Amino acid sequence: MTTTYTPMIQQYLGVKADYPDAFLFFRLGDFYEMFFEDAVLASRELEITLTKRAGGGEDKIPMCGVPYHSASQYIRKLIEKGYKVAICEQVEDPKEAKGVVRREVVQVITPGTLMEDSMLKDRENNFILFLAKHEDRFALVACDLSTGEVSATQASELQTLAEEAQPYNAAEIVLGEGFSTADQQQVKSYCPQSSVGFTAERGQRHAIPISKTDEVTSQKEAEGQVENLLSAIPKQQQTGAIIQCVQLLQSYLEDTQKRSVGHLQPVQLYQTHSFLHLDPSSRRNLELTETIRAQSKKGSLLWLLDETSTAMGGRLIKKWIQRPLMDQKLIDERLDAVQLFLDHALEREELMQLLDEVYDLERLAGRVSYGNVNPRDVVQLRRSLKAVPEITALLNQLPGSYIQEKLSKLDPCTELLELLEGSVLDEPPISVKDGGIFKQGYHEELDRLLEASRNGKQWIADLEATEREKTGIKSLKVGFNKVFGYYIEITRANLHALHDERYERKQTLANAERYITPELKEKEALILEANDRLMVLEYELFVELRLKINQYLLRLQALAEGIAQLDVLGSFARVSEKFQYTRPHFNSDRLLSIEDGRHPVVEKVLGESTFVANDVRMDTEARQILLLTGPNMAGKSTYMRQTALIVVMAQIGCFVSAKRAKLPVFDQIFTRIGAADDLVGGQSTFMVEMMETKRAITKATADSLILLDEIGRGTSTYDGMSLAQAVVEYIQEHVQAKTLFSTHYHELTGLEQQLAGLTNIHVACSEREGRVIFLHKVREGKADRSYGIHVAQLAEMPSTVIRRAQEILSVLEGQNQVASSLDERTDQGWESGSSSENEVRNPEKAMQSSQEKQKQSSQEKPLQTTQEKQKQSSEITAVEQMQFQFGLEGEEQQVLSQLKETNLLTMTPLAALNLLYELQEQLKSSKK
Repeated sequence: MTTTYTPMIQQYLGVKADYPDAFLFFRLGDFYEMFFEDAVLASRELEITLTKRAGGGEDKIPMCGVPYHSASQYIRKLIEKGYKVAICEQVEDPKEAKGVVRREVVQVITPGTLMEDSMLKDRENNFILFLAKHEDRFALVACDLSTGEVSATQASELQTLAEEAQPYNAAEIVLGEGFSTADQQQVKSYCPQSSVGFTAERGQRHAIPISKTDEVTSQKEAEGQVENLLSAIPKQQQTGAIIQCVQLLQSYLEDTQKRSVGHLQPVQLYQTHSFLHLDPSSRRNLELTETIRAQSKKGSLLWLLDETSTAMGGRLIKKWIQRPLMDQKLIDERLDAVQLFLDHALEREELMQLLDEVYDLERLAGRVSYGNVNPRDVVQLRRSLKAVPEITALLNQLPGSYIQEKLSKLDPCTELLELLEGSVLDEPPISVKDGGIFKQGYHEELDRLLEASRNGKQWIADLEATEREKTGIKSLKVGFNKVFGYYIEITRANLHALHDERYERKQTLANAERYITPELKEKEALILEANDRLMVLEYELFVELRLKINQYLLRLQALAEGIAQLDVLGSFARVSEKFQYTRPHFNSDRLLSIEDGRHPVVEKVLGESTFVANDVRMDTEARQILLLTGPNMAGKSTYMRQTALIVVMAQIGCFVSAKRAKLPVFDQIFTRIGAADDLVGGQSTFMVEMMETKRAITKATADSLILLDEIGRGTSTYDGMSLAQAVVEYIQEHVQAKTLFSTHYHELTGLEQQLAGLTNIHVACSEREGRVIFLHKVREGKADRSYGIHVAQLAEMPSTVIRRAQEILSVLEGQNQVASSLDERTDQGWESGSSSENEVRNPEKAMQSSQEKQKQSSQEKPLQTTQEKQKQSSEITAVEQMQFQFGLEGEEQQVLSQLKETNLLTMTPLAALNLLYELQEQLKSSKK
């Protein structure tokens, strides 16, 4: 049996059918109401009361709602959770409606189409990305609706664009036709924070029915908008994929916004190879814009460099950090500007103070065109424009072609400023419908209505005083409410004193009576008529003013871009001066020379503590690969990261954290640092390590920088060592990229003798009284050991564990020496040189020999555990095992027993040497 709902519920269901993927905020009076499944889900997500109401059927239907005046905060909560909200408003006057008031969706708010300032973060873009596929090409268009910025790129592989999408940190990604569910998952894997969905079908399903004539007009308008968006791209570069992607952008925004989006700027096409490429893992490992652990700005390179004064500058500096340049001319232009601001520090600081007075011009211009600008936004625009002439005058005092040619020609929009100066009050209301917006003298009729309203209100105030005097009632008062209008209120206790026949009862209260007089009634009509007309006129005048401002849209957007660039360059100079950064110099010889380099973020965190600076020298011959060894916690990862960060800082046009820096222009940076797994993707830590390493060595070129940390540590020793050596050899022979390779496989240091392009370096440390002291200084040569147990001791591992680890290490090192001696004795004769030296000369043979030893010893008893050690009466100890292997005689056994019972850790070095000498003499005497 079909349920027959009330006309209003039928209207709701009809609208909801067109927007099944969004919450429908259905306007009823002063509330937005939701019904059925929307109500159940919204009550849970928003933590509001779920009720029921009759809807025409046998059962009541679920219902919940939010107040109209505070709806934005509820919408924001839903958007932050990834939902969409369709706003359905009344579009006709209820007084003129026949039957149910007509309602239509006036806007669909999605995560990527936010325009309300309260829902946006000042210093972050809110991008929506569009992906389209045409034949064998893919295209990506990125749009920030709040600022009007639109850019695009294209590639032959979806993965390339998925990687390109990652730094946008998009709120929403829209896929066009031709994409599969697998494609959607691939994009989602690179942009997990984004709402990714198919929208080609949605655009058709949500299309508003229009007549044939309107359809032709709408089609022409849509084509015109697409042509305007493509106007900045040369015709020969307008591929099918790019055109389809821009069409997808236009249709999606038309479908969701239901209004003009004329503030969108022409699409700026860029090539991915125009910028230094950093894959997602490299961006994460280098912590360019957020930290790995806390995922916060604090502790990132952005946190260090961002001392901008404006929201526009804050967004631009993030984009520059995410996309370092590769054009040396453009880099040098930025560096020239930074140098200029360093040389003129007083002028720079004055400029930054002036920029503090500039509001977010990008988003203000966007709201003007979009139609949701309010009077206070206009005041912010006026204050911003007032600062421009002072900024221009200051810049004209500075030399330098870059500043003069590109940034000092800021358009002050003088005519617009004059218009705004004479229109809006300094402190207007937020609402455009409450009046009190314009200054006196702006509009003649408005002035007359304002005068009538003021005179009427003054007459009301005088009336109160006059009536008190006439009646003798001191508590008499004149008031107003929207239901009853103006009235005279007298308390019941004073009613006996009222004898005036002019008073007509208007309303009875519990403790008072309200009256009206003929004079008050007449004046009331004049005042209310003036106020109503005043409200309507002020709204009309504000809409007219908004249209006038919109004519300056392109000029305001250009002004915003220039101010943002000034802001970022000033921030670079301020930070460079504070931390004594120096200007990097570029060369075409592929030489990298950093003198006294520091990790910029760690240096800031340390504060007054001294950061130990280090040099880095790399070339195309003997120092193409630097093999870095040294203890844990000594600073190997810091050394590697600081090298990459210095490169990034240089190529965004900032001074660098070094005494001197000579660099090539790198095309890519790859990093494999730290341990991480991908449980959702079914990948172990070691698999992630291998995949990141594979990406680095297969995608890198001779102009790339590779950082590899602890390759092979996630598997067995011999597997890991073999992989690590093979990777180093592959980079040397096939890639020839500059590489920093950190490892604890000390056997790999022997590669310095085999590979012409590899040099050993190590992080120095010293040992005092059994404790390691990190010097954090990188020196030439290899490290002697890794000091792992010492680091465990610094971590305050239980002393029992530390002692047991030292015992096991001694046994392992002793067994290794015994095995080496046995191998040498079973050969045809003693070979020249030590076994360790031979292993360094031939690592492959050494690993093969070690595997054979491992097989032989597998039949012998393994190392004792702590519990097994307590059963010494029934087991062979490690010393007894060595006695058996050597076939030692009685006196030699006594020497070994004495050595076993001696605790070397409690002896001074001199006492240990004396004991060793005595034991050696005993062994010599036993041979005689």
